[in-house]
Amino acid sequence: MSFNDIKYEVDGHKATITLNRPDALNALSPHMITELRAAYDEAENDDKVWLLIVTGTGRAFCAGADVKEIPGDGKVVDERAYLSTYEQWEAPQEGTPPFRRMAKPMLAAINGICCGAGLDWVTTGDIVIASDKATFFDPHVSIGLVAAREVVRLARVLPRSTALRMALLGKHERMTAQRAYELGMISEIVEHDRLLERAHELADVVNSNAPLAVRGTRLAILKGLDLPLHEAETLAEAFRERNLHTEDSLEGPRAFLEKRAPNWRCR
Repeated sequence: MSFNDIKYEVDGHKATITLNRPDALNALSPHMITELRAAYDEAENDDKVWLLIVTGTGRAFCAGADVKEIPGDGKVVDERAYLSTYEQWEAPQEGTPPFRRMAKPMLAAINGICCGAGLDWVTTGDIVIASDKATFFDPHVSIGLVAAREVVRLARVLPRSTALRMALLGKHERMTAQRAYELGMISEIVEHDRLLERAHELADVVNSNAPLAVRGTRLAILKGLDLPLHEAETLAEAFRERNLHTEDSLEGPRAFLEKRAPNWRCR
Protein backbone atom coordinates (compact mmCIF):
# COMPACT_ATOMS: atom_id res chain seq x y z
CA MET A 1 0.00 0.00 0.00
CA SER A 2 1.04 3.64 -0.37
CA PHE A 3 1.64 5.72 2.75
CA ASN A 4 1.02 9.41 3.52
CA ASP A 5 1.79 9.93 7.22
CA ILE A 6 4.77 7.57 7.32
CA LYS A 7 7.53 6.51 4.97
CA TYR A 8 8.26 2.83 4.40
CA GLU A 9 11.52 1.84 2.73
CA VAL A 10 13.25 -1.52 2.30
CA ASP A 11 17.02 -1.61 1.88
CA GLY A 12 18.48 -5.10 1.70
CA HIS A 13 17.26 -6.95 4.77
CA LYS A 14 16.16 -3.77 6.60
CA ALA A 15 12.77 -2.04 6.58
CA THR A 16 12.79 1.58 7.77
CA ILE A 17 9.56 3.14 9.02
CA THR A 18 9.75 6.92 9.37
CA LEU A 19 7.04 8.87 11.17
CA ASN A 20 6.39 11.71 8.75
CA ARG A 21 4.10 14.39 10.19
CA PRO A 22 6.82 16.88 11.17
CA ASP A 23 4.46 19.86 11.32
CA ALA A 24 2.50 17.98 14.01
CA LEU A 25 5.67 16.73 15.75
CA ASN A 26 4.79 13.28 14.37
CA ALA A 27 1.78 13.08 16.68
CA LEU A 28 -0.34 9.99 16.17
CA SER A 29 -3.57 10.39 14.26
CA PRO A 30 -5.98 7.52 13.53
CA HIS A 31 -4.78 7.48 9.92
CA MET A 32 -1.13 7.29 10.95
CA ILE A 33 -1.94 4.40 13.28
CA THR A 34 -3.65 2.55 10.43
CA GLU A 35 -0.57 3.09 8.24
CA LEU A 36 1.80 1.97 10.98
CA ARG A 37 -0.10 -1.27 11.50
CA ALA A 38 0.01 -1.96 7.78
CA ALA A 39 3.76 -1.24 7.68
CA TYR A 40 4.46 -3.51 10.65
CA ASP A 41 2.52 -6.33 9.00
CA GLU A 42 4.24 -5.76 5.67
CA ALA A 43 7.69 -5.96 7.25
CA GLU A 44 6.85 -8.97 9.39
CA ASN A 45 5.44 -10.87 6.40
CA ASP A 46 8.25 -9.97 3.98
CA ASP A 47 10.81 -12.79 4.02
CA LYS A 48 13.49 -10.43 2.70
CA VAL A 49 13.17 -8.16 5.76
CA TRP A 50 15.09 -9.32 8.82
CA LEU A 51 14.93 -6.18 10.98
CA LEU A 52 12.82 -3.02 11.37
CA ILE A 53 14.11 0.49 12.07
CA VAL A 54 11.68 3.15 13.33
CA THR A 55 12.58 6.85 13.41
CA GLY A 56 10.98 10.25 12.81
CA THR A 57 11.36 13.38 10.69
CA GLY A 58 11.83 16.93 11.96
CA ARG A 59 12.56 17.93 15.55
CA ALA A 60 10.39 15.24 17.14
CA PHE A 61 10.34 11.48 17.14
CA CYS A 62 6.73 11.36 18.30
CA ALA A 63 4.82 13.80 20.51
CA GLY A 64 2.22 11.18 21.48
CA ALA A 65 -1.40 11.25 20.41
CA ASP A 66 -2.62 14.17 18.31
CA VAL A 67 -4.64 16.19 20.83
CA LYS A 68 -6.89 17.48 18.05
CA GLU A 69 -8.07 13.91 17.45
CA ILE A 70 -8.24 12.47 20.98
CA PRO A 71 -11.74 11.06 21.67
CA GLY A 72 -13.52 11.19 25.00
CA ASP A 73 -11.63 8.23 26.47
CA GLY A 74 -8.30 9.95 25.91
CA LYS A 75 -6.92 7.31 23.53
CA VAL A 76 -6.54 7.30 19.79
CA VAL A 77 -7.67 3.87 18.61
CA ASP A 78 -7.92 3.61 14.83
CA GLU A 79 -10.18 4.33 11.87
CA ARG A 80 -12.13 1.07 12.04
CA ALA A 81 -15.60 0.65 13.50
CA TYR A 82 -15.70 0.81 17.30
CA LEU A 83 -15.02 -2.58 18.98
CA SER A 84 -14.96 -4.32 15.59
CA THR A 85 -11.53 -5.88 16.17
CA TYR A 86 -9.84 -7.85 18.92
CA GLU A 87 -7.22 -5.13 19.38
CA GLN A 88 -9.93 -2.66 20.42
CA TRP A 89 -10.87 -4.89 23.36
CA GLU A 90 -7.27 -4.82 24.58
CA ALA A 91 -5.41 -1.88 26.15
CA PRO A 92 -5.10 0.70 23.34
CA GLN A 93 -1.73 0.30 21.65
CA GLU A 94 -1.86 3.30 19.31
CA GLY A 95 1.45 3.33 17.41
CA THR A 96 3.12 0.57 19.45
CA PRO A 97 4.76 -2.12 17.31
CA PRO A 98 3.07 -5.53 17.79
CA PHE A 99 6.08 -6.61 19.86
CA ARG A 100 4.23 -9.45 21.59
CA ARG A 101 3.50 -11.32 18.37
CA MET A 102 6.21 -10.18 15.95
CA ALA A 103 9.33 -12.31 15.50
CA LYS A 104 11.65 -9.79 13.86
CA PRO A 105 13.70 -7.38 15.97
CA MET A 106 13.03 -3.64 15.99
CA LEU A 107 15.55 -0.83 16.43
CA ALA A 108 14.16 2.54 17.52
CA ALA A 109 16.22 5.62 16.59
CA ILE A 110 14.86 8.50 18.67
CA ASN A 111 15.66 11.69 16.77
CA GLY A 112 14.11 14.36 19.03
CA ILE A 113 11.13 14.99 21.30
CA CYS A 114 9.67 11.70 22.52
CA CYS A 115 6.69 11.83 24.84
CA GLY A 116 3.38 10.20 25.68
CA ALA A 117 2.63 7.36 23.30
CA GLY A 118 6.00 7.99 21.64
CA LEU A 119 7.56 6.36 24.71
CA ASP A 120 6.06 3.04 23.62
CA TRP A 121 8.81 2.61 21.04
CA VAL A 122 11.39 3.19 23.79
CA THR A 123 9.91 0.61 26.14
CA THR A 124 9.15 -2.06 23.52
CA GLY A 125 12.06 -1.61 21.10
CA ASP A 126 14.72 -4.32 21.12
CA ILE A 127 17.56 -1.85 20.56
CA VAL A 128 16.96 1.84 21.34
CA ILE A 129 19.41 4.58 20.43
CA ALA A 130 18.87 8.33 20.58
CA SER A 131 20.16 11.58 19.17
CA ASP A 132 22.00 13.85 21.56
CA LYS A 133 19.08 16.24 20.98
CA ALA A 134 16.43 13.76 22.17
CA THR A 135 14.28 14.51 25.20
CA PHE A 136 11.77 12.30 26.99
CA PHE A 137 8.71 13.15 29.08
CA ASP A 138 5.12 12.16 29.73
CA PRO A 139 2.57 15.01 29.56
CA HIS A 140 -0.65 13.10 30.36
CA VAL A 141 -1.41 14.53 33.80
CA SER A 142 -0.64 18.05 32.56
CA ILE A 143 -3.49 17.83 30.05
CA GLY A 144 -5.96 16.15 32.41
CA LEU A 145 -5.40 12.53 31.39
CA VAL A 146 -4.27 9.48 33.34
CA ALA A 147 -0.87 8.24 32.25
CA ALA A 148 -1.65 4.57 31.74
CA ARG A 149 0.01 2.02 29.46
CA GLU A 150 2.95 4.29 28.74
CA VAL A 151 4.13 4.74 32.33
CA VAL A 152 3.24 1.20 33.38
CA ARG A 153 5.83 0.13 30.80
CA LEU A 154 8.24 2.86 31.89
CA ALA A 155 8.08 1.56 35.47
CA ARG A 156 9.45 -1.75 34.19
CA VAL A 157 12.30 -0.05 32.35
CA LEU A 158 13.23 2.73 34.79
CA PRO A 159 13.62 2.67 38.57
CA ARG A 160 10.19 2.94 40.22
CA SER A 161 10.83 6.38 41.74
CA THR A 162 12.13 7.76 38.44
CA ALA A 163 9.10 6.52 36.50
CA LEU A 164 6.75 7.99 39.10
CA ARG A 165 8.58 11.30 39.07
CA MET A 166 8.28 11.53 35.29
CA ALA A 167 4.62 10.53 35.35
CA LEU A 168 3.53 12.84 38.19
CA LEU A 169 5.48 15.93 37.13
CA GLY A 170 4.05 15.62 33.62
CA LYS A 171 5.27 18.08 31.01
CA HIS A 172 7.40 19.86 33.62
CA GLU A 173 9.93 17.00 33.86
CA ARG A 174 12.17 16.52 30.81
CA MET A 175 14.72 13.71 30.69
CA THR A 176 17.80 14.29 28.54
CA ALA A 177 19.36 11.65 26.32
CA GLN A 178 22.32 11.51 28.70
CA ARG A 179 20.09 10.79 31.70
CA ALA A 180 18.12 8.19 29.71
CA TYR A 181 21.41 6.49 28.85
CA GLU A 182 22.61 6.54 32.45
CA LEU A 183 19.36 4.87 33.56
CA GLY A 184 19.47 2.25 30.80
CA MET A 185 16.37 3.47 28.98
CA ILE A 186 18.43 3.81 25.79
CA SER A 187 21.61 1.94 24.93
CA GLU A 188 23.53 4.60 22.99
CA ILE A 189 23.65 8.36 22.39
CA VAL A 190 24.57 9.40 18.85
CA GLU A 191 25.54 12.74 17.35
CA HIS A 192 22.29 14.03 15.88
CA ASP A 193 23.35 14.12 12.23
CA ARG A 194 24.67 10.55 12.43
CA LEU A 195 21.62 8.95 14.05
CA LEU A 196 20.15 7.17 11.04
CA GLU A 197 23.59 6.19 9.78
CA ARG A 198 24.35 4.61 13.14
CA ALA A 199 20.97 2.86 13.18
CA HIS A 200 21.82 1.21 9.87
CA GLU A 201 25.29 0.27 11.12
CA LEU A 202 23.79 -1.52 14.11
CA ALA A 203 21.10 -3.11 11.95
CA ASP A 204 23.76 -4.45 9.59
CA VAL A 205 25.63 -5.99 12.53
CA VAL A 206 22.45 -7.69 13.77
CA ASN A 207 21.74 -8.91 10.24
CA SER A 208 25.23 -10.37 9.93
CA ASN A 209 24.08 -12.97 12.47
CA ALA A 210 21.77 -15.88 11.70
CA PRO A 211 18.30 -14.28 11.34
CA LEU A 212 16.31 -17.19 12.74
CA ALA A 213 18.68 -17.53 15.69
CA VAL A 214 18.26 -13.78 16.31
CA ARG A 215 14.48 -14.15 16.34
CA GLY A 216 14.56 -17.17 18.63
CA THR A 217 16.91 -15.38 21.02
CA ARG A 218 14.70 -12.28 21.05
CA LEU A 219 11.58 -14.33 21.73
CA ALA A 220 13.29 -16.36 24.46
CA ILE A 221 14.23 -13.18 26.31
CA LEU A 222 10.94 -11.32 25.88
CA LYS A 223 8.64 -14.28 26.55
CA GLY A 224 10.74 -15.29 29.52
CA LEU A 225 10.48 -11.96 31.29
CA ASP A 226 6.94 -12.73 32.42
CA LEU A 227 7.80 -16.25 33.65
CA PRO A 228 9.54 -17.72 36.70
CA LEU A 229 13.20 -18.42 35.93
CA HIS A 230 12.95 -22.19 35.51
CA GLU A 231 9.98 -21.93 33.12
CA ALA A 232 11.79 -19.20 31.18
CA GLU A 233 14.85 -21.43 30.81
CA THR A 234 12.68 -24.31 29.58
CA LEU A 235 10.97 -22.09 27.01
CA ALA A 236 14.33 -20.77 25.79
CA GLU A 237 15.61 -24.32 25.35
CA ALA A 238 12.49 -25.15 23.33
CA PHE A 239 13.33 -22.27 20.98
CA ARG A 240 16.92 -23.55 20.76
CA GLU A 241 15.64 -27.01 19.78
CA ARG A 242 13.37 -25.58 17.09
CA ASN A 243 16.24 -23.64 15.56
CA LEU A 244 18.37 -26.82 15.34
CA HIS A 245 16.03 -28.01 12.57
CA THR A 246 17.02 -25.12 10.27
CA GLU A 247 19.59 -25.02 7.48
CA ASP A 248 21.24 -21.99 9.05
CA SER A 249 22.00 -23.92 12.25
CA LEU A 250 24.19 -26.20 10.14
CA GLU A 251 25.67 -23.41 8.04
CA GLY A 252 27.01 -21.48 11.05
CA PRO A 253 29.34 -24.18 12.43
CA ARG A 254 30.31 -25.21 8.87
CA ALA A 255 31.34 -21.66 7.97
CA PHE A 256 33.28 -21.36 11.24
CA LEU A 257 35.28 -24.52 10.52
CA GLU A 258 35.89 -23.46 6.92
CA LYS A 259 36.97 -19.99 8.09
CA ARG A 260 34.56 -18.11 5.85
CA ALA A 261 31.57 -15.81 6.24
CA PRO A 262 28.31 -17.73 6.66
CA ASN A 263 25.69 -17.62 3.93
CA TRP A 264 22.46 -17.24 5.88
CA ARG A 265 19.37 -18.36 4.01
CA CYS A 266 16.83 -17.68 6.75
CA ARG A 267 15.52 -21.21 6.66
